[in-house]
Amino acid sequence: MEATVSQKLDTLLKIQSLDSNLDEIVRMRGDLPEEIRDLEDELAGFETRIGKFDSEINTLNEEIANRKNAIKECEKLIKKYQDQQTNVRNNREYDAISKEIELQQLEMQLADKKIKEAGIKIETRNGEISLIKASLDDRNKDLVNKKGELDLLIGESKEEESKIIKEREKVQKTLDERLYVSYNRLRTNLKNGLAVVMVKRDACGGCFNTVPPQRQADIKEKKKIIVCEHCGRVLADVDSPVVELAAPSKK
Repeated sequence: MEATVSQKLDTLLKIQSLDSNLDEIVRMRGDLPEEIRDLEDELAGFETRIGKFDSEINTLNEEIANRKNAIKECEKLIKKYQDQQTNVRNNREYDAISKEIELQQLEMQLADKKIKEAGIKIETRNGEISLIKASLDDRNKDLVNKKGELDLLIGESKEEESKIIKEREKVQKTLDERLYVSYNRLRTNLKNGLAVVMVKRDACGGCFNTVPPQRQADIKEKKKIIVCEHCGRVLADVDSPVVELAAPSKK
């Protein structure tokens, strides 16, 4: 048997109440979840920078090794040219070999300069890595502390949260699937998560815009689902203030 509009509205109001209770539990955790996510992102950024610097240092070390090998080759060539100089037949050959020796010596000087520059870069990068690792340690401590705080808060509300979730699951099963999907979509698009509200003091309980008397009368009848014309929230009922009758005066 399909639920009446009145039953659907009561169910929506119930599930909204449960969701609001869950929202309040989450709110009590404050900014901790977001702060933890930010710290985790920051730590990931530090790790990426360290990895980048380590890769750069490896490349520089390879460059140093290659230039040292180049220097050794230059030294071999210089020795070879020097040996050839002892057997030259004329000055032209001697000058030509001397120029080759000079070229190899210049190559050695250039390689030596590049090795020193690479060494300075490695030293700089190692210094930066040390600073990043110090920050990494500090942030890790902060992360551990904040996770501990969050775990404590979650632990305190775990039983209540579990109870609400179980109750919510029961209520959800009684709600029409299409209506539930619409409720969830509306709830997601609203900042305070209120998709179903009451009319209080002649105004929408979500956006606080005035609801005309005739519309309030229609809402009270609960013959159809009515939404606020300003914010789109479902207006489930009208919260009529209880009027206390004054006690008759004694003469």
